[in-house]
Amino acid sequence: MAPTTETSRSQQISRVPYLPGLDGLRALAVLAVIIYHANSKWLPGGYLGVEVFFVISGYLITLLLVAEEERTGAISLREFWARRARRLLPALFTMLVLLIMWTSIRERDSLGALRGDVVAGVLYGSNWFQVWVGAGYTAANDFAPLRHLWSLAVEEQFYVLWPIIMLIILRAGRDRLPRVAMWFIGIAAAIAGFVALVMPTGRIGESCTTTPNAFWEVGDRCISKVDFLYLSTPTRATGLLLGAALAIVWRPYALLRGPMKRKGPMMDPVAIIGLILLGFLMWKVHIVHLVGEDGLHADPWLFRGGLFLTGIATLMVISAVAHQKAFTGRVLGNVVLRTIGERSYGLYLYHWPVFQALRHETGIALKLHEFIAAMLVTAAITEFSYRYVELPIRERRLRESVQALLRSGPGALRRRGSFGVIISCSIALPVFAAFSLVTAEYKANDVQASLDAGAGSVTDVLGALTSSTTPLVPETTAAPTASDVPTTTAAPTTTTTFVPPHYDVFALGDSVMKGAAPALAGLGVVVDAVQDRQGKMGADIFVQLKELGVTMDAVVVHLGTNGPMSQETLDTMMQALSDVPQVVMLTGKANRDWTEANNEKIRSLPATYSNVIVLDWQLVATLCPGSCLTADGIHLEREGITYYAEEIWKALGREIVSN
Repeated sequence: MAPTTETSRSQQISRVPYLPGLDGLRALAVLAVIIYHANSKWLPGGYLGVEVFFVISGYLITLLLVAEEERTGAISLREFWARRARRLLPALFTMLVLLIMWTSIRERDSLGALRGDVVAGVLYGSNWFQVWVGAGYTAANDFAPLRHLWSLAVEEQFYVLWPIIMLIILRAGRDRLPRVAMWFIGIAAAIAGFVALVMPTGRIGESCTTTPNAFWEVGDRCISKVDFLYLSTPTRATGLLLGAALAIVWRPYALLRGPMKRKGPMMDPVAIIGLILLGFLMWKVHIVHLVGEDGLHADPWLFRGGLFLTGIATLMVISAVAHQKAFTGRVLGNVVLRTIGERSYGLYLYHWPVFQALRHETGIALKLHEFIAAMLVTAAITEFSYRYVELPIRERRLRESVQALLRSGPGALRRRGSFGVIISCSIALPVFAAFSLVTAEYKANDVQASLDAGAGSVTDVLGALTSSTTPLVPETTAAPTASDVPTTTAAPTTTTTFVPPHYDVFALGDSVMKGAAPALAGLGVVVDAVQDRQGKMGADIFVQLKELGVTMDAVVVHLGTNGPMSQETLDTMMQALSDVPQVVMLTGKANRDWTEANNEKIRSLPATYSNVIVLDWQLVATLCPGSCLTADGIHLEREGITYYAEEIWKALGREIVSN
């Protein structure tokens, strides 16, 4: 029986055409993310490209589900999930095998720590794993080649749940879809409101103890609010919901049959505004940023509407791309952007491990020539994966490829030999990778290992002096004489008074000094050093110690690694230390925006304060023999710890006594 005209029209409207402009938009998004991952200074908000991906996914997946239900009267969950698996899993497993092999050979000490990331990646739970262990994008010092999988986890969780949700919605009646679209927008707005409300205000430190406002305590764990808001599936559902809402009311073929048929050119200015807004947000917005000398804060531009606004701007572009009479689709769908967009999944999947293999640790910016080299490697791996792994499996051509290799004829023996090698490698390499991963010993990264080792050699001096357990020195007051109190006999009375301590050498610093604390303590130095300490915090500590009457023969200060120090802060610090005969100030060694300005102020201190000696660590560190600094060029390796302590001791004019 031939289909009716009404059925044919319905099926035509239900088709989801290929929209090359969406691939172009994917290309812009993935390039923004890659640039941000290479060097966040180049594009501080480039990570918002992930939100663009979320909106595109919400739009296309919902469009496909609505079209399938309209066309067939049902949604095949099995087929949907099978298509997603063919699309995503082959490249993911290929990347994981290659990465584990590389790590087992070149980053052996990091293999044990990689185990949890691999398991979370395979199960598409990377975002929740990173929230739980505190390994979000802002965490540094780790070799973390799978940190980018959080976004794929969010999308895959969406792919698991969304067809079930849409199946329930569509069975309730298609006439309710416009109202459902409004509900999706409302829920997205409510999520944005929740994120804005929960966003931490104030400084973000390392733990619940130092900055409780920035964390939730769950059992014995500190869960970062920033990590949760940025990585969790519910808080990142905004873009997916906005894309889904647009798919319900803005379907490409339906647009060509309704009142919008001839109004495609009107959508081009909307797309231009959307692209300008995306560009502005990517240039302006951070995840966390420094607020003066107060340390890191969550960026309100992001958490108070930035993600939602990114979603709206993306909708503006998609609305033009989806209208096949608009010029935007042809511009964004040019051959260059389309080619990049078709490979955007592979580019996203492979670029981050390649970057990590080059720089060894997160938080290290790539130089331009390193970025170019890394992208050439990424492009080559991506193209191989796209042609020989992803497309054959996605298009179900793998069996044909195997049969072609085994087909008789000229060169058959050579082809079969090559096939045997390929099969052997495809079995042996994953087995080797899995065995290496399972048997690897867990080791903390070099920086964390040195900080853990230094924890037992540092003292919270101010905390100890102001706590309820502060040692008090007893003083005895004589009893009254008989002439004073003739009729009674009184025993002597005892009172206690605080006697401030005196230190020979007192050192105050941040994580660099904390790593060297055992060596300094071995020389008799009292070390007070913690991670993420800002210069202003150090100045406040010295002011309070002076008020408590603490005295010192010599002071060593190494601050300024984590943020800028104003001249006012340094003057406050030096006034508090005016009675200390000898103050050794270390310059900073870090590739940070504020380092040079801090060092210039430190080097000028002796001209004003006669008790200051400057140890130019920025210069002296480069003269250290052997392997002295970790990959970030800031923290200390074992040889560097000894060298650091000895240079400080020499700056104090003290003699190192050899055992």
